[in-house]
Amino acid sequence: MEEYAYILDYLPQGLPGGGFTKKEPVCYALGDEEFKLFELVPRANAVINIGDRVFIGKDTAEVKRDAIDHVKRRINFKDLNNNAAAELEYAVTDIVMANQPRFIRFFNEAEAISMRKHLLEELPGLGKKSMTAILDERKKEPFKDFADLAARTGVKNPEKLIAARIVLEIEDPDRKRYLFVSR
Repeated sequence: MEEYAYILDYLPQGLPGGGFTKKEPVCYALGDEEFKLFELVPRANAVINIGDRVFIGKDTAEVKRDAIDHVKRRINFKDLNNNAAAELEYAVTDIVMANQPRFIRFFNEAEAISMRKHLLEELPGLGKKSMTAILDERKKEPFKDFADLAARTGVKNPEKLIAARIVLEIEDPDRKRYLFVSR
């Protein structure tokens, strides 16, 4: 279950269309654990900015929902407006950078899928040479972070490879394999 989400877009006048009735403000957001997309209703007078990380979990003694009143519904990528879709890659990159140990573990633990294909090859832009370099280097010592991975293997911006894969998984509901996104 998602506890926090990143705001992709904020519509203070509500969703476009419909009649002249008063509409409630709405936010599009991306969960930071399972990468689920949500339509959220902000609290009255809450200050909402694109890129903010907001609490959407259950209120507890330690953490209260201060910006978000409730989750309106879960949505698919095709339900996002153009602004939210454009912000998706930035939000995913922020999440990946904030959770480096989680994603570096993927590079340290990924295994072969079959005799001919490795899980690392599922990352867009990562070929056989880069995959072999990663496998050789991780045998010597596990990677500590993205900078260590890039320095030892020559793979530039490994966080962008992860982010690109996550965006692909969010955009395409009919993928054969999901590595990071919960379905």
